[in-house]
Amino acid sequence: METATQTNETELTKFNAAQLKVDRLFSLEKIEVKDVENLSRYERDYLAETTNEKLERLTGAERDNFLNKVDNIITPATKNQLWEHNQLVISHAISNFMSKHGCMPPKTIIATETGLSRQTVVKHFAAYKKHPEYLAMAEQFKFMAPKMLATVYKFAEKGSMKAAKLYFEMVGAINKQQPSTIVNGQTNYIQINNTILSQENLSQLSAEQLNQIEKIIVSGGR
Repeated sequence: METATQTNETELTKFNAAQLKVDRLFSLEKIEVKDVENLSRYERDYLAETTNEKLERLTGAERDNFLNKVDNIITPATKNQLWEHNQLVISHAISNFMSKHGCMPPKTIIATETGLSRQTVVKHFAAYKKHPEYLAMAEQFKFMAPKMLATVYKFAEKGSMKAAKLYFEMVGAINKQQPSTIVNGQTNYIQINNTILSQENLSQLSAEQLNQIEKIIVSGGR
């Protein structure tokens, strides 16, 4: 039966072996998949743990260089997490700077505040709209649209004319008139400021909605 001392010695041996192998990997200019194929599960876990520790500690160009070194062995899920981290810290840096100074911060300031390199900040701005995580984030906002519509309706129901107007626009009851657009062949419509409410739209509204429109007209569209 293995004693506690023997167990500790075995764990220490495994740890020292893992540390030695991971240190050798980090000494490489770039780590390839073939370099980690023969690692044990324990050694892979140690590699992942050490990699995360370095990413949390490194900043600027050093962080970029390390990411380039391990790029080929990072999983897609980890790369998405790194993108989310960059998106979060950049957004916070911009928000904080604009709250204090009332203008958009230079990219150098964003880099300093986030610990990212200026090159990473520039690359993030250039490509973020095409990133799958950004597209997924946009879908999350769309998912919340019904809740927002319900909130607008509550304010409209309590008498807010602005909320009522916004509600009608959101549900498609009011069509925005585009600049330089000429409405031909349509005589049965109501125009409120820069919006047109057609006869077809009117016929689809309930008595309560029509009452709201009447209030908007009486108040001058405010």
